[in-house]
Amino acid sequence: MIDPNHAVRVVNQVIDTLDLDPLIKKYHGGGCSSYHPRLMLKILVYGYLTNQYSSRKIKQAVAQNIYFMWLSGMSYPDHNTINRFRSERLKGVLKEVFSQVVLLLVDNGVITLKEAYLDGTKLEANANRYTFVWGRSIIKSKERIRKQLDELWAYAESVAREELENNEPDGFEKIDQESVRRTIESIDKALNGKPVNKEVKQKLKYARKNWPENLKKYEQQEKTMGSRNSYSKTDTDATFMRMKEDHMLNGQLKPGYNWQISTENQYILGYTIHQTTNDTNTLQAHMESLKESLGKMPGTLVADAGYGSEENYEYLENNDVEAFVKYQYFHKEQSKKWRTDPYRTENLPYDEKSDSYTCPMGRKMNFIKEKIKITNNGFRQIKRLYQAQNCNGCPMRDACNKSKGNREIEINRRLNYYKSIIRERLTSERGIKYRCQRPADVEAVFGIIKGNRNYRKFLLRGLEKVEIEVGILSLAHNLGKLANKN
Repeated sequence: MIDPNHAVRVVNQVIDTLDLDPLIKKYHGGGCSSYHPRLMLKILVYGYLTNQYSSRKIKQAVAQNIYFMWLSGMSYPDHNTINRFRSERLKGVLKEVFSQVVLLLVDNGVITLKEAYLDGTKLEANANRYTFVWGRSIIKSKERIRKQLDELWAYAESVAREELENNEPDGFEKIDQESVRRTIESIDKALNGKPVNKEVKQKLKYARKNWPENLKKYEQQEKTMGSRNSYSKTDTDATFMRMKEDHMLNGQLKPGYNWQISTENQYILGYTIHQTTNDTNTLQAHMESLKESLGKMPGTLVADAGYGSEENYEYLENNDVEAFVKYQYFHKEQSKKWRTDPYRTENLPYDEKSDSYTCPMGRKMNFIKEKIKITNNGFRQIKRLYQAQNCNGCPMRDACNKSKGNREIEINRRLNYYKSIIRERLTSERGIKYRCQRPADVEAVFGIIKGNRNYRKFLLRGLEKVEIEVGILSLAHNLGKLANKN
C-alpha cells in the first residue's frame, strides 16, 4: 500500500542504519516498557517532514495515518511520550545523530564537504512578546536610584553632618543591594529625632521598602541577560529581534533566536542556534560546531556581507578555509560613481614613504595616532587616524568634510588587506559562480522550511530545546531531499 519510493521508506531505511547507542544509553531501564528510541525518532522526523510539529498531531497521525502506522509498527505512543522524547531524550545527542546522516550523504557521493554556503534566519520563540526585560531599562533604573540616594545623603548631611562623619560611603558609583541598605540605615540613624522634611520622609520610607529588593531583582535580571540587551520573561533564553517576515518597514521586535545553517547542494551540513541578532558574531561558533560534528571544516565558505569582518577573515585564514565572504559596500564599490568619487576615503592617494594621504585639494593628511578596539571575542582591531592640516577656507569643504574641525579619516590596514584578497576572489569567474549559487543553495533551504513547511515559530522553550527542534527540522529536510532525489 506504500509506494517503494515514498519518503517514509527513506526515513525508515536511513534511521535503521544509524548508531543510536548515545540515545539508547539515556534509558536507564526498569519501570514500564518503553517505546524503542529508533521508533520514536522515526515518527518524530517523519512528522516534521510532513508539517506535523505538535506532539498531539503526531500522536493522532500514528493512530490514523497509514504511513505513520507502518513506520511505528502499529505502536501508539501518546503525546506526552512523544514530547518527553523530543525535549528530554534527544538533549545532547541529536547533533551526533544528525552528523551521521551528513557523513552518510558524503559516503554516497551526494555531498563532498568541500564547500559550504552559510546564512541565517530569525525565528520567533514560543514566548509572550510583551513580557520583556531590557538592559537599558535596568541601567536607567539603577541610575535613578543612585541619583536619588545621592540627594538623600546630601539632605541628611545638611541636617545631621556630625552623625554621618564616620559613616560616609566611598561613593554611589557602585549600586548594589547591600551598599544601598547600609546607606539607608546610616541616613535613618542620623535623622532619628531630628525635624525632617515630609517629602524626604516619604522618599526614605519608599527607598527602605523597595530599593534593596529592586536592586536584587535587577542583579538577577542582569545575570539572566548576560551579554545580551534583552530577554523575554516567558522564555529567558530568547532575545528580542526584528523579524523581517512581518512585511513592515522595519519589522517588529519579537522574542526569538538566530538560526544559522551551512549547506551544500541544498543539504544542511550543520546548524547552530544563537541569542545574538548580529550574524557577524555567529560565524566562528558555527564553524567550530561544523569541525566538532564532521571532523573538519569545509575548504571553501561562501557567505553574504553580514559575515564580513576583519576578525572573521583572519579566523578563516588561520583555519585554511578559502573565504568567499562579502564585506560591507562590496557591491557599491563596483559602481563607477563609487570609484570616481574623489572624496571617499578609499579613493584618496596614499604615499607610503611619508605615511600620509592627499586630500582632494592636494593637501597632506598626516598620521596622528592609532586607535585600538577590542571586540567581544577579545579580537584586537587597530585603526590608524590621519588628519588634514587645515580645512578652513577650503572651497571643497562642504563636499569633503562634514565635521567642524579638520577632516580625519580612519584606516584599518589589516582589513584593507583582507578586502583586497576577497575582492579579487569575488570578482573572479569562480567567485561570480559562488555568488550566483549562494541564494539558490542556502536561502532556498530557509524558503522550503519557512514557506513550504510553514515553520515560523518554535514550539519548545529554552536554548537547548530550541536547538533540538532545529536539529529535527534539519534532519527531516535532508531526508526529504534525499527522498525526492531518489
